[in-house]
Amino acid sequence: MALSIRAKALLFHDPRSLALLEQVERIARSDATVLVIGETGTGKELIARHIHAQSERTGPFIAVNCGAFSESLIDAELFGHESGAFTGATQARSGWFEAANGGTLFLDEIGDLSMALQVKLLRVLQERQVVRLGSRRPIPLDVRLVAATNVDLHKAIAAERFRSDLYYRLSVATVNLPPLYERPGDILPLARHFIGLYGAKMKLDGVELEADATDALLAYDWPGNIRELENVIHYALIVCRQGRIRAEDLRIGGRLPGHRAAAPAPVPVPVPVAAQLPDPCRVMPPAHQDTPAGTVSGLERLDSLLNDLVEAGEPALFDTVEERLIRAAFAACEQNQVQTAKALGISRNVLRTHLKRFGLIGGEPMDARLEPREFHGMPAAQ
Repeated sequence: MALSIRAKALLFHDPRSLALLEQVERIARSDATVLVIGETGTGKELIARHIHAQSERTGPFIAVNCGAFSESLIDAELFGHESGAFTGATQARSGWFEAANGGTLFLDEIGDLSMALQVKLLRVLQERQVVRLGSRRPIPLDVRLVAATNVDLHKAIAAERFRSDLYYRLSVATVNLPPLYERPGDILPLARHFIGLYGAKMKLDGVELEADATDALLAYDWPGNIRELENVIHYALIVCRQGRIRAEDLRIGGRLPGHRAAAPAPVPVPVPVAAQLPDPCRVMPPAHQDTPAGTVSGLERLDSLLNDLVEAGEPALFDTVEERLIRAAFAACEQNQVQTAKALGISRNVLRTHLKRFGLIGGEPMDARLEPREFHGMPAAQ
């Protein structure tokens, strides 16, 4: 599978990025298992490819998205299967671990693996061998594993959704990839890189950024990181005129500058009178020093409403409040998953789990026969 444009953009100019790149290249020379941590769209796969390219491994680079397949499917895809191991297994097939033998296996969204698969993965890492489904014969492996996640694995361990022993096995070497807004020195070089690549595809020569466009790019916080920047530049090339990209050509945050919808006027919410006697179930609202005297803050109104629901014995209160919070945030952010996750302070993977549970999005169709991506070389840094 051909590399995406974004996967070729190894452009590190910011001092923080240059220090990170030096760390990555030191790690690459070892054979340690690597855990890459970063937000969606920051270039985790790119880092994994660079680790492989800078290593001495001669085998292929195989990239697998753990969140793209059902549990039963990814089990067979990761570890392989023998003929007749399950319905539809008409012939034996090697898994991605075997396919990556002698090279590097990149497991993206490792935090999405089920607990059962985490146990199997841990055994493979410990024993350096894999057993196909339907077989008892172990197959020795020489595979370097690079895993990536945008999930806070410490919180996942505390919530008993991720095994601590697997975390320690994966994080022999850890790379924390900062979001794009924390490395502003990379924004304009990446923008110009995408201008050059998409401009060539669109037969546009000499396209330049105007000063107001560079100011807008640097002022934005890029919740979608490099992926969002790539899409913004692609769109700007489509609508720009006379080879000049202006701020008005940038669709940042899903909108063009100057076209943001006006915020709706706040609707006053009646505040129930608090009970006069102490109540052990009542949640005491925190003091808000910034709230003017005589007014009630939003959190105080929320506390009061929650108290009323608790006292009324609302059935399945936790699930009800959780669903309404997710629905309200998703609607307020105009169904933008990145913005919604940021507003709620959770990862996009956790948000997607809730959105699917409440029927706000459907499962993404996946081809069960999707072949792994093989990579034998690294484009030169530009």
